[in-house]
Amino acid sequence: MGRRKKELILFILLTFNGLIYSQTIISGFIKEKNGNSIPSASIILKDSLSSSTIEYTFLDQNGNYKLTTNQYGHFKLSFSSLGYKTKIISITILKNQSHLNLDIVLEEQPIDLKEVIIRAEKPISILKDTILFKTRFFTNGTEQTVEDLLKKIPGLNVGSNGTIKVGNQEIEKLMIDGDDLFEKGYKILSKNMPAYPIEEVEVLKRYSNNRLLKDIEESNKVALNLKLKEDAKRIWFGNAELSIGNDSFYQLKGNLMNFGKKNKYYFLANSNSVGYDTTGDIQQLIKPYRFNEPASIGDNQQVNNSLHLSAGSLNFKRSRTNFNNAELLSLNAIFNPTEKLKIKTLGFFNWDETDFFRNSIDVVNIDNTNFTNTEDYNLRNKKRIAFGKLDVTYNISKTKMLEATTKFNSGNYNDGSNLIFNGNSTIENLKHQNTLFDQKINYTNKFKDKKVFLLTGRFIQEKSPQNYSINQFFYQDLFPDTTNANNVKQQSTNQMQFAGVSAHLLDRKPNGNLLELQFGNEFRKDKLNTEFSILENETILDKPISYQNNTNYTVNDLYLKSKYRYKIGDFGLTGKLNIHQLFNQLDFSNSSESQKPFFANPSIGLDWKINDKNKITSSYSYNTTNAKILDVYNNFVLTGFRSFSAGTSNFNQLDASSISFNYQLGNWSDRFFANTFILYSKNHDFFSTNTDIEQNFTQSRQILIKDREFISINSKLDYYFKFISSNLKLDLGYSKSEFKNIVNNSDLRTITSNNYNYGIELRSGFKGVFNYHIGTKWTTNKIETTIDNAYTNNESFLDLTFVFNDKFDVQLQSERYYFGNIQTTDNTYYFLDIDARYQLIKSKLSLGLTGKNLFNTKTYRTFSISDIGTSTAEYRLLPRHVLLKLEYRF
Repeated sequence: MGRRKKELILFILLTFNGLIYSQTIISGFIKEKNGNSIPSASIILKDSLSSSTIEYTFLDQNGNYKLTTNQYGHFKLSFSSLGYKTKIISITILKNQSHLNLDIVLEEQPIDLKEVIIRAEKPISILKDTILFKTRFFTNGTEQTVEDLLKKIPGLNVGSNGTIKVGNQEIEKLMIDGDDLFEKGYKILSKNMPAYPIEEVEVLKRYSNNRLLKDIEESNKVALNLKLKEDAKRIWFGNAELSIGNDSFYQLKGNLMNFGKKNKYYFLANSNSVGYDTTGDIQQLIKPYRFNEPASIGDNQQVNNSLHLSAGSLNFKRSRTNFNNAELLSLNAIFNPTEKLKIKTLGFFNWDETDFFRNSIDVVNIDNTNFTNTEDYNLRNKKRIAFGKLDVTYNISKTKMLEATTKFNSGNYNDGSNLIFNGNSTIENLKHQNTLFDQKINYTNKFKDKKVFLLTGRFIQEKSPQNYSINQFFYQDLFPDTTNANNVKQQSTNQMQFAGVSAHLLDRKPNGNLLELQFGNEFRKDKLNTEFSILENETILDKPISYQNNTNYTVNDLYLKSKYRYKIGDFGLTGKLNIHQLFNQLDFSNSSESQKPFFANPSIGLDWKINDKNKITSSYSYNTTNAKILDVYNNFVLTGFRSFSAGTSNFNQLDASSISFNYQLGNWSDRFFANTFILYSKNHDFFSTNTDIEQNFTQSRQILIKDREFISINSKLDYYFKFISSNLKLDLGYSKSEFKNIVNNSDLRTITSNNYNYGIELRSGFKGVFNYHIGTKWTTNKIETTIDNAYTNNESFLDLTFVFNDKFDVQLQSERYYFGNIQTTDNTYYFLDIDARYQLIKSKLSLGLTGKNLFNTKTYRTFSISDIGTSTAEYRLLPRHVLLKLEYRF
């Protein structure tokens, strides 16, 4: 065993030695002298000298109580209830004493109340659809950002990519004192705004994005509202932070805010080279997507390019491989000129330059085709994004509202790779832009108490031209006549126009039933032009006809959607029927065709609230979808330095059916919560590929295949152990998919993919110096076809927090990664990060020290599988760096 592993094991053992301690349970009943139960009472355990509260609990409905402590010595135990004399007794808890039973009788104390105001502050308050958390009961002072704060709130889950969920459901938005700035792009706020001005966190259940739809639409959405401390309102405040480290690592960030009753301002800036992603998924800010929501017309419309140079999705923490140099500036404001008018402005500017390094060995083994490719891949992405949004809301009256949203986005990208492919030096360059104009107007009229009419219109125009070049020619077998070729280029233009209008009626019946009718028309026109050229130096040798595209694709969708929800006691039955009449037009350079398909999409859903703790929901749906532009173009497009792809050249509608089942035990805010979700879907038609695979290139065309199946089962369990003040989470998942394709003129192949994942984590909530968060997750993937491949990976972590006093705290984060099937001993990796902070001037000036990758792990290897072979990849990691940090609050 290596020295590093021994040190880590010793570190973990020393840590957990502090977790092993004895517990003492104090229990009994509380009654009146006549033996009757007392309706409510509080039991508080206090220190015998300082009288500070150590633990507390309340009487249950049977008149019993139970209180748990890990301390021993002399204490005072207080029993109190309104209308009774408070009783205080002295007790002694011996070391290793497991139980102490005390039955108490309280005497009545009649009181004459003229006017009494009772204010009992609770950590958690529940008011109908709102759950309120007092942050000071759940924080320990180590929280730097809102994201850090929300990780401490029970029932809230913050993923490694910053996604915030309540239970298992992602939030709709993250508001500040009831106002929203970023919609689905809330990660900009959660990752940057400081945590210290937040006094309360509100969880809003059954949330409606349109205030006039509250209690009318059938909503299961959730949102979060951050309520500020009183001294943080109507004043300018913020923070500035400077971090400087070795090897030119740095981070500079600042926040400036003013949250008044009429106007709100939030400005933020960030510049860093430490791999920190300040924006999260930026597309969620530019193009937030809401599914099946009133007035959500056009949310799923965007240009999709077939060519990308990117790092892709890694089974690893992104910040460890993100060699970046990022700058961010965001200027956001909300104005209320009158009581009826609200104006929201958002300006977002992002510059970033990232580097990515990968060495890979790809082994292809299919039938009679066997070869190995090696790649040494260095990628640099440069981007400049400017995004602006203007939201105007005019409340015509209490029942009528007009909303208008205007967006503009301009992105410039310059991506280049230095690639050594099988010993050949290859340079790729991709220059591309994205421009977006988006205008949406929505009128809402609540013409009766439970009846609402919405009229929505939207226009979107988006363009995404690309200019791609490679300084090598790998396609001699495809183009045997171009003997002197030494490089290729491809220019493409992909643009889209969308216009839509929708009228939507919601009618909530007196018995709770809901009728929805929606009539609308959506028009979309796509233009895809690609020009592929084979060159010798700067001279064009050939433009192969089968590798040029000039495609215009127009779809006009005239639809009627209906939905009715019928309630019978605790049962809910929902039926939907969507009717579509399409008018499709497909134009190529030398041909044109049209079609007018008509189809209906039915679905039915059942939900049953057995009781407050047990809920079941299930649904069945049958859907027909229309092919997209990237499915129907006719000739080949270069989609990578050695890959070509083509569409079907035809109109297609795809049929699919799905069944889902969900069982929920408890509620996410309960001490115990469990949820199981099952999904089965069958694609009666789906797009697959007919692919020719050679060592230097692959060429595939989309084909229409019958029958593909998919099943997914996921179970989550959340349980709070009060006696160790810790929360346990279990996550179990299984998925299986079957699909078909053709490779190298083979017969139709059936591929079966199985995925298993199982994880456990435990997070403490101690009030003392020390807290921990530990977990592990195993993932197994298996693919079965003419060959069988499988691997198992593991990821474990241990995070420790030490709050020595209100000025000094230390956080340690350790990780272990194991990648299966790598034929080397170098398949296990350890990481240790540290973050220490000392407040020089409380709540004003603090000094910090941050260390990342302290073991200085420089590379890591992973193993992956596919239906044609295996791949082993080695990635370069950010080296060890230590930063000295200075933060000032003003």
